[in-house]
Amino acid sequence: MSDEFNMNSTAEETALTERVMPDISEWSKKGYQLLKENRTAEAADYFDKILEVDKYNNYALVGLGDTSRKRGACRDAVEYYRLCLEHHPGNNYALFGLADCYKTLNQYHRAIEIWEQYLLHDDGNITVLTRVADAYRKVRDFKHSKSVYLRVLEMDSLNPYAIIGLGHLHYDFKEYQDALFYWEKMLEINKENVDIRVLTSIGNCHRKVKTFENGIPYFEQALSRDTHNFYALFGLADCYRGMKQQHHSLKYWNHILEQDPRNKVILTRAGDAYRNLKDYENAVEYYRRALNIEFDTYAVLGLAMVAKVQNRFDEAIESLRRLIQQDPRNYRLYIELSDCWISKGDRHSAIEALGDFQKMGIRNARINELLEKYRN
Repeated sequence: MSDEFNMNSTAEETALTERVMPDISEWSKKGYQLLKENRTAEAADYFDKILEVDKYNNYALVGLGDTSRKRGACRDAVEYYRLCLEHHPGNNYALFGLADCYKTLNQYHRAIEIWEQYLLHDDGNITVLTRVADAYRKVRDFKHSKSVYLRVLEMDSLNPYAIIGLGHLHYDFKEYQDALFYWEKMLEINKENVDIRVLTSIGNCHRKVKTFENGIPYFEQALSRDTHNFYALFGLADCYRGMKQQHHSLKYWNHILEQDPRNKVILTRAGDAYRNLKDYENAVEYYRRALNIEFDTYAVLGLAMVAKVQNRFDEAIESLRRLIQQDPRNYRLYIELSDCWISKGDRHSAIEALGDFQKMGIRNARINELLEKYRN
């Protein structure tokens, strides 16, 4: 009787499994199709139905992970992927999804660890290799990042992600000439269809090495494709600022302010441009607009510089003293303060101001030069 019961039960389970298995396959296909169409709620329903029949089904767990990730719920996605890997170790889709979640959550070390596991199964996957290199770059591991990017280029010499990644990597580490090499290579490959960010990146390299006139054409090309591009406008303004062509820089500072009138950094830069053009009325207006948004050291410094050039030395000295209290390591403030004292004919106070900076144990060539000058 017992054997007969067991045989019947086994037969019923087998029959049930045979009826359900085709459904699971169909539900999985429908779920992933809905996911492609961004119908995440409906996709999740199909994956949940699978788990009711097969509690740890790898397709359903990965599907729910992908669904959560698409919704932006990365922490939920992590739990689905980890549950899948617990019951299906080495599942490539779960590893890939989990690593991408950690990357989105800025947990780059964990992302690297998971991607390295993935590469044990598929060490030639260029998509994963570039992600690993990107993650190493994010944690400022120059050596490993460069090594992986170069490994990708050995496999695909024109891979855009590796070339651009190497550009960013060298730029992040202030190796601007090397960054230029890779971004110019990207420009050479794509010519007219190059990503606008490559153009602004090349321009920024020239800005950093102070070859401003060489950067301008790249920013102009970017601006011709997007007339409101912040990075192109900022780059042009800053290049003209570096070339001491303040009237040109103002055109672009003000263009940015038309779009973002409460950008205090740009207001201060525009104020500096007006001050250098000796348009003190506008300079003061822009500095005050910046300060109405939020306290800004450079806006206060700008007002102090205007006061100094207008022979209002006591006002400038008071402003500079307050700034030094808030930013005691800013050597420029001590130089401006000492200059105010010299303008008032008080050499002793000028030397004292510069000496206060030296007492902090910071070496600065300009401070030393001025001290020697005023003491002799």
